[in-house]
Amino acid sequence: MPDHYYTQTPTSQSRPALLHVELLGEHMVFHTDAGVFSRTELDPGSALLIESAGNLSGQVVDMGCGWGPIGLFLARKNPSAQFLMADVNERAVELTRRNIRENQIPNARALQSDGLAALPETFDYFISNPPIRAGKKVIYDWFAQAQRRLAPGGALMIVIRKQQGAPSALSYLKEIFGDAGVIARSKGYWILRAEKKG
Repeated sequence: MPDHYYTQTPTSQSRPALLHVELLGEHMVFHTDAGVFSRTELDPGSALLIESAGNLSGQVVDMGCGWGPIGLFLARKNPSAQFLMADVNERAVELTRRNIRENQIPNARALQSDGLAALPETFDYFISNPPIRAGKKVIYDWFAQAQRRLAPGGALMIVIRKQQGAPSALSYLKEIFGDAGVIARSKGYWILRAEKKG
């Protein structure tokens, strides 16, 4: 059975690549590899999430971080926040750790976690380009856990393509948070944001 990017231990042969990415007025260098999501480029959904996230503070979780572009760009732009970047894929976590060092991002660290299992009990922001192919049950469980563990006034921000279930994800977030909205749209990608009421 072939690897998926949400496989815990990829068996695909390593094919290292180096990407140079310009975004938000910043230039960053990323090591990527086979067995991780979007190894050859920064995907447009992640780019839109980075551009739409705004100012962040406190403890920020980047769930399903892959090789780290979302968390690392946002950590660079929000130096007073602390970024915890997590993925079930051990190859992705090692790449993110390397990219933290390569780009000298002192306010970010990476860990392996199956869902939110290894994350802190509370955090202020939950951001994600979730692994849609892992299935609705998996990612909706992420959203429900995040809602419970966000600090009052904290927010969840995710990117999902319209044709991959953004409208139904929005409905679910409204159900569990009480309110949620679309803060950006581009090329079929929706950025959804839901805030935990105090």
